[in-house]
Amino acid sequence: MNLASLISRRTLIAASAIAAAALTVIPTTAAAAAPSAVTPAVVHRTMTPSETLASTPWKTTSALDAEGSRVALDAPAVANFVGWAYFDADGTFTMYNLDDSPKMHGDWSVPADGSSRWIAAKDANGTVLFTRVVPIVQLDKNVFTYRVFPNAADTSVYYDIVHTRTNHVEPGTDGRGPGAHGGGSQGGGYHFNNGNSH
Repeated sequence: MNLASLISRRTLIAASAIAAAALTVIPTTAAAAAPSAVTPAVVHRTMTPSETLASTPWKTTSALDAEGSRVALDAPAVANFVGWAYFDADGTFTMYNLDDSPKMHGDWSVPADGSSRWIAAKDANGTVLFTRVVPIVQLDKNVFTYRVFPNAADTSVYYDIVHTRTNHVEPGTDGRGPGAHGGGSQGGGYHFNNGNSH
């Protein structure tokens, strides 16, 4: 094989490789006209207020007065509202004191607009002991805050009871209750209560 045919052969191979590469980059007219496959978008549905409240266990972490000042959780004005709260999707709830002793159980609901929370506390026989409606100040995946008025006739005096999400296992459930699923990130700059420590 002489030098001229060797160069021609190499040139032909190189030109063929370049043409093949160009065809993979530039689609033909028929291929360009074909509809492209559409990747389905991931749709994140916003939870309703009821779903948000039932999505995680809650721990009372602070209380604020009408001026925004912190109130000790053992202060008589707020102590009855402090504890662990478990709102089940079936409309029942259970609450415990921070020492894991039983506090109350019963039924609950939140309207579609998320403006308030209603509970009906029941005794062991299912008899309603009391009902309570409280306005919701904040409800999202990390914080649940409601407002209580010591005197319903005077709305200038109130306390905001602040709860944060927790993974505290519901007492007496051996990890099988709603408190067992409290995983999630600590996003949003809120304190995430870990485990069963107080």
